[in-house]
Amino acid sequence: MKFFNNSWDAALEEEFNKPYFKDLLQKVDEEYEKYHVYPPREKIFSALKLCPLDQVKVVLLGQDPYHEKGQAHGLCFSVLPGIKVPPSLKNIYKEMSDDVGTTEPDHGYLISWAKQGVLMLNTTLTVREGQPNSHSQYGWQTFTDEVIRKVNDLDTPVVFILWGSNAKAKMPLITNKKHLVLTAAHPSPFSAYNGFFGCRHFSKTNEFLKKNGREPINWQV
Repeated sequence: MKFFNNSWDAALEEEFNKPYFKDLLQKVDEEYEKYHVYPPREKIFSALKLCPLDQVKVVLLGQDPYHEKGQAHGLCFSVLPGIKVPPSLKNIYKEMSDDVGTTEPDHGYLISWAKQGVLMLNTTLTVREGQPNSHSQYGWQTFTDEVIRKVNDLDTPVVFILWGSNAKAKMPLITNKKHLVLTAAHPSPFSAYNGFFGCRHFSKTNEFLKKNGREPINWQV
């Protein structure tokens, strides 16, 4: 079964054949038939399609897709062109500007990060319109935990960026000492001033990548 047409297919082949994964896809299919569900069906696996396992440099963990019309397209924190930049992403842009001198863009489309090796993974990959976390118990986290484990198993050094308690809860999955784990508060307006601003994760990521002979990320979008 080929979901991604890249190195993730072989890495996750066993997962595709497990009963929970088949049940999960069936539940999600039923949701799409009955309700408005985001992201669009063909965008569910965008993070994995755009960033093959053998090209991962950074894992940026989100929680749940955006749950309003037109926002989610399968990359955490990112919204489609023409959609208002969400508050958390505005705070990410502010920290980026303070840290690495980027200028704030007028859009929230972060696909350029994914194409450079940033795996922009939500821990739950679908959501019902207007109902955050509505699919969080469907089995997605079993799948995305396995994705995190596969990156953890890589010999090549990777940066894991964990913002907020939900992302930090994945720390036990990251056991490989070759990798760098960066943690901070979530960039949401409710917590950004309590440990997100000033974290300097963008420059720290690039310093680590360069130190390990990897191309740094151009954060400007």
